[in-house]
Amino acid sequence: ESQRAAGIADAAALAAADAASGAIVGEPCARAAEVAAAQGASVSSCSLDDLIATVSVSWHYAGVPALAVSRAGPP
Repeated sequence: ESQRAAGIADAAALAAADAASGAIVGEPCARAAEVAAAQGASVSSCSLDDLIATVSVSWHYAGVPALAVSRAGPP
């Protein structure tokens, strides 16, 4: 299930980067948390370096935790 966690982290990081660049409205880390929560995960950490977002998520499947980290920025 680490692939699922990685996919969630990717989506959350993209949402944060989009918010940081102004492509979508909202606070970047809040948007990352919304995306992660919609997929049953939670954001463990979120940081921005200019327009580059780094997001860590945790996700549990059948009681087994999976952690993933992803980075995203503008195209």
